[in-house]
Amino acid sequence: MTAAPHVRLETALSDFAAALEAGLAARLNATPRPGEIARPARLLAAMRHAVLAGGKRLRPFLLTEVARLLNPGLTVDALMPASAAIECLHCYSLVHDDLPAMDDDALRRGRPTVHVAFDEATAILVGDGLLTLAFDLLADPACHADPAVRAALVLDLARAGGLGGMVGGQMLDLAAEGRFGDGARPDEAEIRKLQAMKTGALIRAATVMGARLGGGSDDVLHRFGRFGDVLGLAFQLADDLLDVTATESEMGKAVAKDAAHGKGTLVARLGIDAVRAELDRLVAEATELLSPWGARSATLAAAARFVAERRR
Repeated sequence: MTAAPHVRLETALSDFAAALEAGLAARLNATPRPGEIARPARLLAAMRHAVLAGGKRLRPFLLTEVARLLNPGLTVDALMPASAAIECLHCYSLVHDDLPAMDDDALRRGRPTVHVAFDEATAILVGDGLLTLAFDLLADPACHADPAVRAALVLDLARAGGLGGMVGGQMLDLAAEGRFGDGARPDEAEIRKLQAMKTGALIRAATVMGARLGGGSDDVLHRFGRFGDVLGLAFQLADDLLDVTATESEMGKAVAKDAAHGKGTLVARLGIDAVRAELDRLVAEATELLSPWGARSATLAAAARFVAERRR
């Protein structure tokens, strides 16, 4: 008897997270790299606190799984620079989101946030350092032998993480809280746009970068771009559901923040039942996008269900 899909996925996620943790730790050691002068101990410790704190590691997992689906000869180690890069950028965003000027959170992944464990100035520099390290990893020849591929990966991540992606989405999210005094609240289309930017863009980058590293054609990159869009929306909808249904101990961070901040979400606008129905539709679309690869895409299909049905 074979293991149930969710059991196999949990094992795959756990195994990958352990490998990524080791890869990140190796890249955040005290020895300066060529071209560096020194790595200040306090900053390094705070960066490690931010990055080596567990978590789902979903984005690098998706990157790796897509790449290996298209090119089974690729190894987790070979893909580690790109995997570590996208996780560093994601972790930088969490450190900055947790700051008092943003979400003012004291808990992340069940541990004190960086500005609480260290201080605000250090937390800002941690974010700066992790953001820079992400592009260092992608630009390094160890990431890929072809400079054109490395340049494309840098562009993928920069576009997803910047003004027109994650950072821009964070600005729209702050505006949705009424931070800037106009009192306007976003409608459904505006909520979907800010969520596609703040959350979805980086998940889409993970699937596109994986397809690029796997040698996918333009059509394949487009298909996995849509797959990432679907997963990004599902992830945010599930997150919004958890904010109103989960406890702080289950999540390892504060909950009920959206309502407290007066933030518009699709859960608030459409209701829990409608959001759950949309999650079912998104899982079906994600599964259909994987159909050209048949049974070989079972892990990615299970990941889509996990994103939509997660409980933390």
